[in-house]
Amino acid sequence: MSQMKRIAVVGASLAGLRAAEFIRRAKFEGELVLIGDEVHVPYDRPPLSKEVLRGEWEPERIALRRGSYDELNLQLLLGQRAVSLDTAKREIRLEGGTVVSFDGMVIATGGQVRELPHQPHVEGIYTLRTVDDALAIRAAFASKPRVAVIGAGFIGAEVAASAQQLGLEVTMIEALETPLALSLGPRLGRVLQDAHERRGVRVLCGRRVEGFGGTDRIESVLLDDGTRVECDVVVVGIGVSPSVSWLAGSGIELDDGVRCDETLASSVPGIVAAGDVASWHNPLFEERMRVEHWTNAVEQARHAVSSLLAAPGEAKAFESVPMFWSDQFDIKIQGVGRPKPTDDLVLAGGTPESEKFIALYGRAGRLVAAVAFNQPPKLAELRMLIAKRGRVDEALKIA
Repeated sequence: MSQMKRIAVVGASLAGLRAAEFIRRAKFEGELVLIGDEVHVPYDRPPLSKEVLRGEWEPERIALRRGSYDELNLQLLLGQRAVSLDTAKREIRLEGGTVVSFDGMVIATGGQVRELPHQPHVEGIYTLRTVDDALAIRAAFASKPRVAVIGAGFIGAEVAASAQQLGLEVTMIEALETPLALSLGPRLGRVLQDAHERRGVRVLCGRRVEGFGGTDRIESVLLDDGTRVECDVVVVGIGVSPSVSWLAGSGIELDDGVRCDETLASSVPGIVAAGDVASWHNPLFEERMRVEHWTNAVEQARHAVSSLLAAPGEAKAFESVPMFWSDQFDIKIQGVGRPKPTDDLVLAGGTPESEKFIALYGRAGRLVAAVAFNQPPKLAELRMLIAKRGRVDEALKIA
């Protein structure tokens, strides 16, 4: 730490802001720079697809930091995208030509939304990643349009739920066999599909988008089975890819994000990564992973800072049980661990029909994940059991 006089944090969302806060809490007294590509001070993203989209909250309510930024004694560079990195000179070049030098760096640039192949840029087609995106979609919803949501992952399903709660006609389109098939597996995906359909959302699974109708603005979505979904607004929610294009040619190893070791250190000394952009080997699951969830961003920010400031050879592995949640209608979905569609699945603590149960995911008898529908109290205990490499039969006593 004594040799480090200036730390730059690139990315001013959850992981980046928390990293800056943890750096100061660690008593680092050198210069600190926080760089963000949006003009807004850091804000919370989960409410964008729910409370903000439905008009229940205004943007002021989702600010991530309640205290003054002056307390952090940092240089805050907002609305300035990082465009390149020179690791030899230890310099970051920003859009507009500004150069920021550093001794240590935290990469927390998050992800950028994916678009469909040949997606037209016409009026009425939206993606949701930023607060400006959410406000634009909210304004479009005000005219009571017919809405097509493409993608039934967490974001797509939340947008579809919010649109239906606003009284809109909603069709949700998913290429896989069920919503969240890759995240939670098809059995829980069907539970979620049934829940949406019971509440009035039209759900079309196993369908791929072949094209769009409309010249100046969207009029319809054409699917691979010939179905034409008439609509006035389309929200594309097919996931994000890590924001790493600015690192090309820098010497930072990339592999579905910034490739980190177990301590969250990148391939270049003095540079760590945290949040959606970080791909690391998680010893607990013995696999490389990249996790796009709120709790992971905070926990990785803390650990990445610890690794950055650690004495040589003193950094520790980041062994983590991922945690995630999603609110759709009156259903609170909460999960811990690393579920895969191929895991052995056991349902306990209720029934899918009641929309209140816990799904336990096992791999060779070991508990690797748990997902609760409207059963939040037991998740903390199950998360601790996963961290201890516990077994499914032990989890059944908790669930």
